[in-house]
Amino acid sequence: MKKVIIITGAGKGIGKAIALDFAKASTRQNNFDPQLMLVSRTASDLEAVGIECRSYGATVDIMAIDIAEITQIDKLVTATVERYGTIDCLINNAGVGRFKPLTEITEEDFDYTMSTNLKGTFFLTQKVFSVMEKKKSGHIFFITSIAAKTAFKSSSIYCMSKFGQNGLVETMRLYAKECNVRITNVMPGAVYTPMWGEVPDPMKSFMMMPEDISSSIVNAYFLPQRTSVEELVLRPVGGDINE
Repeated sequence: MKKVIIITGAGKGIGKAIALDFAKASTRQNNFDPQLMLVSRTASDLEAVGIECRSYGATVDIMAIDIAEITQIDKLVTATVERYGTIDCLINNAGVGRFKPLTEITEEDFDYTMSTNLKGTFFLTQKVFSVMEKKKSGHIFFITSIAAKTAFKSSSIYCMSKFGQNGLVETMRLYAKECNVRITNVMPGAVYTPMWGEVPDPMKSFMMMPEDISSSIVNAYFLPQRTSVEELVLRPVGGDINE
């Protein structure tokens, strides 16, 4: 039986690594036949990831949308359910950030960050959960950040959005436990992804890689349905990068 898995922010970084690890799992997990729905704003990125995933035998669809737009969230969930009849797993990975001193944050920075990290994540989760609630099974991952619980000086707006996501995670647990849906909050420290831009080699050597995060997520998914990994905290061995 196919397992329908939606991965947002799947074109790069952690999302891409998660997609590839789920695709690779189809070659070693008995009776695991993933149907990956890869989502991001950039079609060319998704097409490249889709080719890699299909090379491992996974079935892949791509949808270039911006989850900051609720009409596009509706399009994603409706198309997935109409095509496959269900949704088994949602990876809330899409996220953005603007990193500046507090006094330099603009209204545009605020709206840009909150529209994706809070509004988009909330309404996509809401719509997918309604599908899982009816069938009384499913797994929702939130790729938040260590910044969901730890403040960093130049990340005021990003931390605010991630603290907000953490509040949604805790609320979702209250609903999910009543219908056998698993909720996992994944809080990575510094991971070398395109969000960081150019990174000096000494700093890069300190950071984690996307595949360090994705492997733990896939392993959590494959635990028995009776068992839920509630939190995954992953940091570089040397600790946080102070900003």
